[in-house]
Amino acid sequence: MKTIIATIALTISSLISFAQDITDASITENQTVEAIAETEGTSITVNVPVMSNDGSIFFSLQTKKNFLKGGVDNLESKIVDGKATVTFINVAPGEYAITLFWDKNGNKQMDFEANGMPKEMYGVSNNVMNFGPPQWSDAVFTVTNEAQTLDIRM
Repeated sequence: MKTIIATIALTISSLISFAQDITDASITENQTVEAIAETEGTSITVNVPVMSNDGSIFFSLQTKKNFLKGGVDNLESKIVDGKATVTFINVAPGEYAITLFWDKNGNKQMDFEANGMPKEMYGVSNNVMNFGPPQWSDAVFTVTNEAQTLDIRM
């Protein structure tokens, strides 16, 4: 049991350590997400329902090579009207997974109980929740040239 808890704690803390703030500065006033996706790659929009507007949600787009070790792109979203939404732009076709956590207290890291269990909620693509850390095979999805929208629960 201690091994499972330690593995969960290590997995989630590695996700959090790579989370970072971004702004919409990468999208100019004359560009839309769809226009950028058409010229440079595709877009993945992620929606997460949240029980309150406290804190923010950190998202990580990951490949098999860096799964749970840091993302190829990391975004943060404020929670507005019980929902957090981000759009990963310029995503090349391939296989990816998305992990996320709810940073309720604003310290930009996942908080844990003394026994190693997470204090803050988290989720992964495909909405698979296991006892133990998320598995690549459960979270993986395929990106094509078509824009995608994912709904992830925590």
